[in-house]
Amino acid sequence: MASLSATLRERTAAAHRRVEGTPFVRALLAGRLDRAGYALLLRSLHEVYAALEAALGAQPALAPLFHPALPRRVALGEDLALLHGPRWREELAPRPASIGYARRLGELAAAEPLLLAAHAYVRYLGDLSGGQVLGRVVQRSLGLAGEAGTRFYRFEAPPDALAQGLRAALDALVVDAPQHEALLDEALAAFGRHEHLFAELQAMR
Repeated sequence: MASLSATLRERTAAAHRRVEGTPFVRALLAGRLDRAGYALLLRSLHEVYAALEAALGAQPALAPLFHPALPRRVALGEDLALLHGPRWREELAPRPASIGYARRLGELAAAEPLLLAAHAYVRYLGDLSGGQVLGRVVQRSLGLAGEAGTRFYRFEAPPDALAQGLRAALDALVVDAPQHEALLDEALAAFGRHEHLFAELQAMR
């Protein structure tokens, strides 16, 4: 039987491609987002990461998924302070899709914490792989120097090693067949939430 991480990759491949093909992500990858548009993305991601990391941190059984170098909330705040200003929390509103995403993570933390693993897979593995390319695109397109404004993409450990460790932690989870399917469904739902968020952000451009 294929490992959980391999099955997640296979079952979400089409959804992943669909998200990558959205107009907003294409603009991001092509370096066509201005500073304001990029800051709105980060503000919405901050909403999601704040909820995800609070939920993961409260689940001892999921601790192997949550390497100390993975959390992104603080880095996102640093980038927002530089790109927008110190009052980014008050002046930038997260998109409704990100608020709904954060609410869903809170619901899972209370009722089905195992399914948080699907969101850790979608978000952190994306940051550790394609996110490394995005960091260079953002740095170049916004004319940023060094790590200023791109802390979100900078990890305190090698991204490849962190990704390998996250996959190993996912594969070590003890899940029965219904839980396995529920994790796959939740990962697909996570990609759908990203697609919704990117559509909202595109509509503001």
